[in-house]
Amino acid sequence: MGAVRVGLGTIAREWGRIGCIGFGGPPTHIALLRKLCVERRGWIAASEFEDSITATNLLPGPASTQLAILTAWRLRGVPGALVGGVCFIVPGLVLILALAALFLSGNPPLWVRGAAAGAGSAVAAVALQAAWSLAPASWKRAGTDRPARVRWAGYALAGGTAAALTGPWLVLVLLAAGLAEVAVRTRGRQGPGRRVVSWPLLVAAPALGGGTLALAWVALKVGALSYGGGFVIIPLMQADAVDRYHWMSDGQFLNAVALGQITPGPVVQTVAVVGYAAAGVWGGLLAAVVAFGPSFLFVVFGGRHFDGLRASERVQAFFTGAGPAVIGAIAGSAIPLASALRHGWQYAVLAGALLWLLAARKGVVSALCGAGALGVVAALVGWAVV
Repeated sequence: MGAVRVGLGTIAREWGRIGCIGFGGPPTHIALLRKLCVERRGWIAASEFEDSITATNLLPGPASTQLAILTAWRLRGVPGALVGGVCFIVPGLVLILALAALFLSGNPPLWVRGAAAGAGSAVAAVALQAAWSLAPASWKRAGTDRPARVRWAGYALAGGTAAALTGPWLVLVLLAAGLAEVAVRTRGRQGPGRRVVSWPLLVAAPALGGGTLALAWVALKVGALSYGGGFVIIPLMQADAVDRYHWMSDGQFLNAVALGQITPGPVVQTVAVVGYAAAGVWGGLLAAVVAFGPSFLFVVFGGRHFDGLRASERVQAFFTGAGPAVIGAIAGSAIPLASALRHGWQYAVLAGALLWLLAARKGVVSALCGAGALGVVAALVGWAVV
């Protein structure tokens, strides 16, 4: 932990401000935290901040949220981590629950239904853009030798196939890819290492029954197994929320993903919309608490060990294998997301969003807001939106 000791009131104010203006996902959150902690206040050295980014990227769960918690922990220990993390998460959580109440109400206004149908149309394009943006760094990490790159392609294909076909069992594929790479890269070497990656198997199995326990289980999988970025929650949640427990329709799930993208704060807050659909406001709050809980625990109990985590060959190997599987899963999730669309005009919006994001390289928030606006127009001219 750094030598600078910052007041909890200051942490609450500054981390809350970032939680309010952090539109655009992890790149925006990282930039705002760097500007605050390194450039403007000088609380954390540039090298220490970069090390924090690397450490949080090695952990399962929402990386930018963990970075917010970790930087606050470095400034004020456990109280700082709790205050900073909560203040970073709460603004977006309040907004997304309010929007969930609007979009998931029994009889929303016509323009709301149109905006939802339009924004939902672009979600598959956002998934493809997210996978595309993650691929270069993961490909570089795999190394330059041919067998490593063949394995990378195999892991990505496995992840994509699992996301499209296997639903909640996707997590087993992600774990298997990571463990396979550990086995390859540490073959014939001695020393303990299994416990680094074996604990998530407990939460890999699908929940039994339904109700509050099922909701908590789904949220736990989201918070503990979202390797590689928040967008991997889509294939993790979709089969449970739509097919297994029937908390929401395909269209409502598209809306949930869109709301998670256009609100400030971490994308993982999408799970709060699923929780709201399952059990109202208290369900949304429960899902958020369970999903973000692992991030706080990782930092509070493991923060001082992050340097050792970064140095572990087995941990590095695990994420070298799990990374491409995650990318494949994010890309593969575009298939069920696109198949959930019902109307021809929605596919036209999806095509436009693909061009906007991948060809023009514009931002996700503008793509979703633009798609939502087109949906409002479609509703007002009389096109079907449900």
